[in-house]
Amino acid sequence: MKSEFDIPESTDGVAIPARLIDQILGQERAVEVVRLAARQKRFLLIVGEPGTGKSLLGQAVAELLSVEKLEDIVAEHNPDYPVLPRVFKLPAGKGEEKVALGHIDARQRVSAERYLIGVAVAAALIVAGYYSIKEGNAYPALCGGAIVLALLYCRRLFLAPARREIPKLLVNNRGAVSAPFVDATGSQAGALLGDVRHDPYQSGGSETPPHELLEAGAIHRANGGVLFIDEVSTLSMESQQSLLTAIQSREFAITGRSRGSSGSMVHSQPAPCEFLLILAGNVEDIEKMHPALRSRIRGYGYEIFTQSAIADNPANCLKMMQFIAQEVHRDGKIPHFSRAGIEAILDEARVRANKDGFLTARFRELGGLVRIAGDLAVQDGAKLVDGEHVRRAHAYALTVEEQCRQQTAAKGCRLEAGATKKLEEAWTPLRY
Repeated sequence: MKSEFDIPESTDGVAIPARLIDQILGQERAVEVVRLAARQKRFLLIVGEPGTGKSLLGQAVAELLSVEKLEDIVAEHNPDYPVLPRVFKLPAGKGEEKVALGHIDARQRVSAERYLIGVAVAAALIVAGYYSIKEGNAYPALCGGAIVLALLYCRRLFLAPARREIPKLLVNNRGAVSAPFVDATGSQAGALLGDVRHDPYQSGGSETPPHELLEAGAIHRANGGVLFIDEVSTLSMESQQSLLTAIQSREFAITGRSRGSSGSMVHSQPAPCEFLLILAGNVEDIEKMHPALRSRIRGYGYEIFTQSAIADNPANCLKMMQFIAQEVHRDGKIPHFSRAGIEAILDEARVRANKDGFLTARFRELGGLVRIAGDLAVQDGAKLVDGEHVRRAHAYALTVEEQCRQQTAAKGCRLEAGATKKLEEAWTPLRY
């Protein structure tokens, strides 16, 4: 189909915006809401078909947030109640400085204690040796040896308090040029909410200080930025309830949540977790959301439904050319597209829209075709990807179901009819 506007000789001259928000195409309303949500710091629920840019919208929010007030999160020993470590926040970059000072103080303390113990050991050996020789008896030497062993054991006990005084940096935002974007998709409870590592040494002066066992969760690493969770239905109801608690109180204590943790005894003070929550998924995922969590988003944010198709007009065709140029730039291994290659991708976008007068907005699958066509051009040693490369790419871009149908038509598919039906049903939500 011939386009009703001038197509350049190649995508090499197509400008690519520097900001991610300007690279999101075909989702004008969603982009408008994202800008507003980032400015006002509101939550988002983004629903739509796969490949319509939900994760890019989430990343764009982080790009729009300010980095002036980012903070580090530090844990330290609590002398009053060791299994309840203290947690506090510092301006970005100050956390590293505090930990470094802790190491310096600990080294100085250990050096002083080692010096004193060394002097005491030397004195014990000299005195024991002198009296052993003078009396001609081994008893003073044995006593001196016992004293030396006791002093060495005391040195071990002295090292443990010094180690306890060194803080642990849980979240480090030093040198950050953008707000944190933490993708917690598929995270288990420990990775999402924080956890306590297992300590193989539980006593005898060799045990790890409780504050060093703490591990920040995604909600803590997203402090001051964005916590993005795709396929929200994969979160358990318990995790969704805990997530609701975190966004309400803006702080959440770290405790053991996995089989390998040190148990429930170690329980930190509440750690900061003030973030913008962005949930994403398909329409079916909404039914599996915790009602209170969705209500929180509706009351303090926006819901977005992404478009799967956009109107076939000159303006959107120009956006499609920008999309091709962006994919070439991101991939970094394929050449730019010629005029014929651009026309072929536009025709494919019309076919995939499955609706007259529209172009597909499911750019992920279309991006796969762009890369395959580019790979074929590289294989041929071509400087530009042309229409023939795009047409040949179709044979390599067939889904498993389409390949199975081809084999069935040609010589019979080895998969049983029931297995083929299962493949079809599994693919149905992702069809374009």
